[in-house]
Amino acid sequence: MNCNICPRKCNVDRDEKIGFCRSPNDFRLARAALHFWEEPCISGENGSGAVFFSGCNLKCVYCQNYEISNENIGSVVTAEKLLDIFKSLEQQGANNINLVNPTHYAKSLVPVLEKWNGALPVVYNSSGYESTQTLKMLSGLIDIYLPDFKYIRNDKAKRYSSAENYPEIAKSALFEMRSQQKRDVFDENGIMKKGMIIRHLILPSNTNSSLEIIDYLSENFPDTYLSLMAQYTPMGKLEDFPEINRKITKREYEKVVDYALSKEINKLFIQELSSADKNFIPAFDFSGVL
Repeated sequence: MNCNICPRKCNVDRDEKIGFCRSPNDFRLARAALHFWEEPCISGENGSGAVFFSGCNLKCVYCQNYEISNENIGSVVTAEKLLDIFKSLEQQGANNINLVNPTHYAKSLVPVLEKWNGALPVVYNSSGYESTQTLKMLSGLIDIYLPDFKYIRNDKAKRYSSAENYPEIAKSALFEMRSQQKRDVFDENGIMKKGMIIRHLILPSNTNSSLEIIDYLSENFPDTYLSLMAQYTPMGKLEDFPEINRKITKREYEKVVDYALSKEINKLFIQELSSADKNFIPAFDFSGVL
């Protein structure tokens, strides 16, 4: 069957040809290990069981995980092996199973998640560039949605991610995710068990766009957690994008954070500027995969 599971709608047979995501039908992973640098209610002290999928349907020019999203390094695993990986992460004490960039494998993940009988909640950690039809297919299988809302301006989405329609697509996706997980549920240790957190990565030279995103989210998702991320670190090949070929400044960071606080957003996660460090980018060395 030809693949149209994401908004790219490449309509290719992934057993014969690769589409925009450059991924076959077989799962390809680059890392599966405890991850300690998500939001506190996701990582906690034990860590999040992060499963990093190779390939991507967005391929942002600045991607922090450029090695796997754009260069597509990864190792093929079967559905049975993926379930074993989930079980291993649970045995290691993970707070959840964190599916990182799973969009282009969403259809293949459905039967895997239907078989998953562990006690850990499943996190769908994505770019926000999602088909609502695909998300509906996942309904009842995802406990926590952790989407990005990267752009609200079409020209920015086109320039940095070759996805001019990203704002409209992401808005619809966010509403669908929230409709599936209407309430945020935490355990006695403050670890999220069900719910949704919307992430926004602050880009250098793009703070006015960030303010527009805050306006939109405060109006349309006032009861949903917002995570403002300051971790932007120049990665990939940015010679043609000089405006983002640097970290964000303290002034840019404070401008966005102060604005969010002025909007009286109570459900807010804020990163420290020190998070913009390559040392926080995991090693895609196939840990937990091979």
